[in-house]
Amino acid sequence: MYRLTSFLFLVLIAAGVPAQQGVHPQSTTYEWPTDEQVKEKLDKWQDLKFGMIIHWGLYAVPGIIESWALCSEDWIERDSNMTYDEFKRWYWGLKDEFNPVKFDPEQWASAADEAGMKYVVFTTKHHDGFNMFDTKQTDFKISAGPFKDNPKADVAKFVFEAFRNHGFMIGAYFSKPDWHCPYYWWPKYATPDRNNNYDIRKYPARWNNYKQFTFNQVSELMNNYGKMDILWLDGGWVRPRETVNDEVRSWGAVIPEWSQDIEMPKIAAMARKAQPGLLIVDRTVHGPYENYQTPEQKIPSVQLDHPWESCMTLGGAWGYVPNENFKSATKVIHSLIEIVAKGGSLLLGVGPRADGTLQEESVERLKEIGRWMNQNGEAIYNTRITKNYNDGNVWFTRSKSGSVKYALACLNEKESLPASITWKGNIPGRKSKMTLLQTGKTVKWENNNGVVKVYLPKNLLNGKTTYPALAFSFESSE
Repeated sequence: MYRLTSFLFLVLIAAGVPAQQGVHPQSTTYEWPTDEQVKEKLDKWQDLKFGMIIHWGLYAVPGIIESWALCSEDWIERDSNMTYDEFKRWYWGLKDEFNPVKFDPEQWASAADEAGMKYVVFTTKHHDGFNMFDTKQTDFKISAGPFKDNPKADVAKFVFEAFRNHGFMIGAYFSKPDWHCPYYWWPKYATPDRNNNYDIRKYPARWNNYKQFTFNQVSELMNNYGKMDILWLDGGWVRPRETVNDEVRSWGAVIPEWSQDIEMPKIAAMARKAQPGLLIVDRTVHGPYENYQTPEQKIPSVQLDHPWESCMTLGGAWGYVPNENFKSATKVIHSLIEIVAKGGSLLLGVGPRADGTLQEESVERLKEIGRWMNQNGEAIYNTRITKNYNDGNVWFTRSKSGSVKYALACLNEKESLPASITWKGNIPGRKSKMTLLQTGKTVKWENNNGVVKVYLPKNLLNGKTTYPALAFSFESSE
């Protein structure tokens, strides 16, 4: 089995990032919500800018890519010495090994808080159908395996509580497809791809059972786990047939002839009755239930004027894998700055180990990010876009009132600080003070025919510390 899991790690992780480009391509249209409570919650969410998404499930046990090894599509590779049916039995049998005896949601919440994050999205169920909450619809759940007698067996409850105690906005990730549920993947037939494996038109009662199963599970999450702010729905191929257009077909995913409609209006009405103002993120299915868009592992090339977030991994995978290659704090901070200047938020992915703890290196990365955010967060939180948002390695945001602008200069972590920072446009008012946020002190600046030049303090230049970015605040003349 070690040979199998090692093989899967090497092949699937290598294939995972490019493959994801065809898994969750982003919709290109946006529809603003009309519900006043939703609009108010959306505005508050846009103030937060930085969140954590946690993928944790059966896949953490062997340390492989989440769920996708179960799917028979041509980008998936498996050990050739094991049949597909044998592999599925092995994968789903991991439920008998998953016993996170060191489960520590407070460690997760404290690390996210220290990083400067403000909201969380926890994976209650991924596509493999294994539930990380105490659902009553199936026994395929963390609270029915070896962890069932632990006081924290209903792990979602304790994750949400830990993050609430740190003041976080709370989001529940939920997969619309469920490859373990017999009403989605009927054991009578083979499972050729990510879609349900039978013709819904011929077996409408079976699909109705799946719709009820899905409705009941979302209802449990919305009614039994305290205050919820975000319902983050994954699996955009589960959608009404009428929303399948040329854009969707261009993704390269197989689109069945029948509609995989799970009646989102019914689910949304139920969810918002339980959680007024709930943000619903029906990923890639544009319309009234995609309250913000979620480009995956990438940043849009241009600024967008509607709500969105880039969901990106801290390492190379969403869940836990051994020997992970984590991004530097500087790279994450640069991504965050660009995303915020373009009008979005960053949802950064981490994957706890099978024992329930975060890897030490990931915790250290989050601390490094937090040190920068603690000094420069004013230029990130509660900001909005400004028309001229970029000049080279300098990005711009503004306060919600528009009275203050911020310039964020991304620096190469391997190079010494320059004596000055320059940019075109976004010229401070003639008598405006320029403040370096990390010191809180004013700095000298000048306007040379539309080019702003900011002189850095000598004591900053003499130090040996490197900086991911420098942030400046000023009143703008524009």
